[in-house]
Amino acid sequence: MRKLFGLVLAVGLSLGLAACGSSSSPSSSEATASGTAAASEPLKVGVSPVPHAEIMKFVADKLAPAAGLKLEIVEFSDYVQPNLQLQDGQLGANYFQHKPYLDDFNASKGTKLTYLTSVHLEPLGLYSKKIKDVASIGQGATVAVPNDATNLGRALKLLADNGLITLKDGVGTAATERDVTGNPKQIKFQPLEAAQLPRSLEDVDAAVINGNYALEAGLNPSGDALVLEKAEGNPYANGLVVAEGHESDPRIVTLSKLLTSPEVKQFIEDKYKGAVIPAF
Repeated sequence: MRKLFGLVLAVGLSLGLAACGSSSSPSSSEATASGTAAASEPLKVGVSPVPHAEIMKFVADKLAPAAGLKLEIVEFSDYVQPNLQLQDGQLGANYFQHKPYLDDFNASKGTKLTYLTSVHLEPLGLYSKKIKDVASIGQGATVAVPNDATNLGRALKLLADNGLITLKDGVGTAATERDVTGNPKQIKFQPLEAAQLPRSLEDVDAAVINGNYALEAGLNPSGDALVLEKAEGNPYANGLVVAEGHESDPRIVTLSKLLTSPEVKQFIEDKYKGAVIPAF
């Protein structure tokens, strides 16, 4: 009886240890299956409506299926939420911003987001419903400008490049109102959230508007802008952004290749006629 009891106890212990081992150490085949399943899930991408959503929908409809990529496109009307939701994992990527804006956002918000691929440039422009050319801007005119740090500097540089103001030497696109050293027409600057700038045209003499918001408001940058930012040497290309550590996600790698494909370049050139410019 003692021998029989010992044998039963040994078998029981052996089975118990085997069960514990199987629950804490999944097989390599199970881990591989789990990774494959994650890679096959739809990639949720946050975008601005124009032109980002239009370009992303072209990719989703015309290119992604053949590449085995499923995309879920989420549109945002501001520049803050797409980054916050990317940081907390609600999005897998976003496509709406240039690298200087992202660098400033990471520094001020403590986010860890990575600019991955340049796709297109939207030239910043000066628009007005009250005047027809830059020379007609009068004394004391009010000009609305973006209120975020990178686009404000970019807007002031555009005004300086066209002789409306002068800026402190070497400040470039990091300029703020404090860096304006010459303002012969005593222009009054009205900082506004970028998305609000097109609507401000009814109330101000002119406004410096980001290309995507100009397009969204029915403005044609290449035809309606009083002056337009130059594309050559411009650091403000909009691109694909991911959370740090996700750069090698197979879905991200595939999307990056599709966004910089000859098909996307042709789509941008045909649809936007110079109002949006491929950056690859």
